[in-house]
Amino acid sequence: MTLNRRSFLGAVPIASLGLAAGGSARAQYGGAAAANAAPATDLDTLVVLAGDALPRDPALEPARLQALLDKHAKPGDAYLLGGAVTALEAKFSSLLGKEDTVFMPTGTLANHIALRLLCGENRHALVQQESHVYRDESNTVTTLSGINLVPLAAGNAAPTLEEIGAAIERAEVGPYPIKVGALALESPVRRSQGASLTPALVAEIAKLARAKKVPMHLDGARLLLMSGMPGFRVRDYCAHFDTVYVSLYKYLGAPFGGVLSGPRPLMAKARELRHIFGGTIYHGWQAALPALDALDGAEERYARVRAAGERLMAALERTPGFKVKRIENGSNLAMLEIAAARQAGLEERLRKAGIRLGKLNDGKVQLGFNESILRRETGYLVEALAGQA
Repeated sequence: MTLNRRSFLGAVPIASLGLAAGGSARAQYGGAAAANAAPATDLDTLVVLAGDALPRDPALEPARLQALLDKHAKPGDAYLLGGAVTALEAKFSSLLGKEDTVFMPTGTLANHIALRLLCGENRHALVQQESHVYRDESNTVTTLSGINLVPLAAGNAAPTLEEIGAAIERAEVGPYPIKVGALALESPVRRSQGASLTPALVAEIAKLARAKKVPMHLDGARLLLMSGMPGFRVRDYCAHFDTVYVSLYKYLGAPFGGVLSGPRPLMAKARELRHIFGGTIYHGWQAALPALDALDGAEERYARVRAAGERLMAALERTPGFKVKRIENGSNLAMLEIAAARQAGLEERLRKAGIRLGKLNDGKVQLGFNESILRRETGYLVEALAGQA
């Protein structure tokens, strides 16, 4: 299959490729330094200490997709059946340790369908107050499936065992008992600066949920960003959950989409519901191909990203003029405070070094570690950030 720029951009909106339509890499990365940013064609060498994904130029996406098309003899799908979509589903099933996987056009749909299936007629689900399901999906689960969402852990990433136990008790014990249909957990939690639920905590929560016969769903949109965390293995972590959602576009190079994994009979029903809710789009190969390519070695790469981020933070902590605020049980985010003396000439140093930061606010900036950090040694990054102050 041969793809030209016009046909590709007609099929996939520029905005969905990670950069705003009509904008450029210069506009997305670098704050005040954006006007002097490296040309878009230098994005393959740029180190962007912000966000989850590699920086990409929409103008170069047709060539990238064409190269992926050349690697696959039959990439096409029809209504999300066959080709790269089916191959991606199988690869995710293996990675997550689940029987079956279903391609979903959006994470909102994936989370909604998972909770609807797990709850069944028990339309009462426990969620984190700071979770995407509760804060960012416009009451989808309640509006479309009549499921009451009970928020836990206000202001925190993770609920405690006591909170979960008390919530189950309130619902299920009393004159008018209500069976809890599901417990949904997001990890990492983006509204809590990427804080993750540790493997040990998830194991304890799962033990309690099993004892209470409450099925569990994992909103693991950014699950792979936990790679390298002590005690974390993707398959082991997911084994505690009945269903798991992972995003394709946040850091796997796809323009849109996600996957939902779980038991085969449940995923058969998920395909039916996907169609009922209008999610069985005609083609998904445009998203499946980049994600399929990126998934090879993803655990190892993101473990290296975590290690590189740790080395950079440790080096900055040893450098006068920098203060690092780590996130407890964090994934790939941290806060950096830069003294005024270090800020002098910072934009120009970073521009020349091919490094981009987010926007400084009162001398503080959020660091985000993605695969671009692997392009340079720690010493190179520190030298560009510190200068001669």
